[in-house]
Amino acid sequence: MTESQESPSAVTESDANSSDASTNLSADVALSGLSKDFTGAAGQLSILRRVDLGLNRGDALAITGPSGSGKSTLLYIIGLLDEVTGGNVRVLGSNPASMSESELAKFRNEHIGFIFQDHHLLPQCTVLENVLIPLLAGKGVDDADEQRARDLLTRVGLAERVTHRPAQLSGGERQRVAVCRALINQPEILLADEPTGNLDRATADAVGDLLLELSREENVLLICVTHSVDLAGRFPKHMELRDGRLEPVV
Repeated sequence: MTESQESPSAVTESDANSSDASTNLSADVALSGLSKDFTGAAGQLSILRRVDLGLNRGDALAITGPSGSGKSTLLYIIGLLDEVTGGNVRVLGSNPASMSESELAKFRNEHIGFIFQDHHLLPQCTVLENVLIPLLAGKGVDDADEQRARDLLTRVGLAERVTHRPAQLSGGERQRVAVCRALINQPEILLADEPTGNLDRATADAVGDLLLELSREENVLLICVTHSVDLAGRFPKHMELRDGRLEPVV
């Protein structure tokens, strides 16, 4: 939507200036008083209620909570894949409510990497080609990009798998390819939605450790939503989403 077509949930600069002082809206990811409602046959359901959050590059946050608590919804809002009902949202200083659909897509591709529970690799493409796919939607692929892809795959232990296709890989290997794909554009923000949910315990531990190591090396802001208390315990920051509210876990 354009500026002249902003939804009722869109926020203006004056809204931001008068927002809850508990959140610094200059943070790389800044949420203040964020709310999200859904309307169904049973009426209105509040999923997120006045959520405040401020994070910067180098931070790594795990978010846990019961199924249906809104963890993925919150992640999709931060990733500019969903809109809010109310409150202020800033991502890398930008207000998503003021962007058109094409601007949102361009912003996501250039600044945000996504890792999902299902790797979503293209079966007809090689490992190397899958890692390079996000670049095809933008500037295209050059020799430096291919070298970065190879370097990332080497870093995750897949240097000998670049010509393989997803069906020839284990579940853990496929998820490592997905991690490389999320990082190929050198994003400032990395969002992971249950990245170890389909993996056995040993493989999940290895992928979780790798995710944290790479986020530190690449100096990205990492937010991971998970049901795994073990994975969340590895993160320097851990918050729980319950009854629509985001609270620190100590």
